[in-house]
Amino acid sequence: FKPLLLSRSSALKRNLSSEQVRADFIALGLSEEKASYFAEQWKVNSPTLTRLAVGQTLMINQLIDMEWKFGVTAGSSELEKVGSIFLQLKLVIKKGSQLENVYVELTLPQFYSFLHEMERVKTSLESFS
Repeated sequence: FKPLLLSRSSALKRNLSSEQVRADFIALGLSEEKASYFAEQWKVNSPTLTRLAVGQTLMINQLIDMEWKFGVTAGSSELEKVGSIFLQLKLVIKKGSQLENVYVELTLPQFYSFLHEMERVKTSLESFS
């Protein structure tokens, strides 16, 4: 029974289709009939489960505010770091009823990777509403 629960959780995280869920259940050893039944239930209930999962995830660590600063390294003991661009972020995150400041410093490539991930998350969230 535990593999079935883990499979559901994994299917939510990976946003699997009902056919992919059916194939996973068959791989876990379920009969074709039972796997098809679970796949049909997945097709019907996955939008609701996904919305609930997103809601729980966002409420655990809710982003309240963000401040940012760009900078350029003017001097360093490492010659190759001189002139490199960086970004400093201050994130105010709500954990339960408390606010926590989280400080992050990113290089320019790391910032663009972070930005890409945030745009991907925004697109995913918009598709659920």
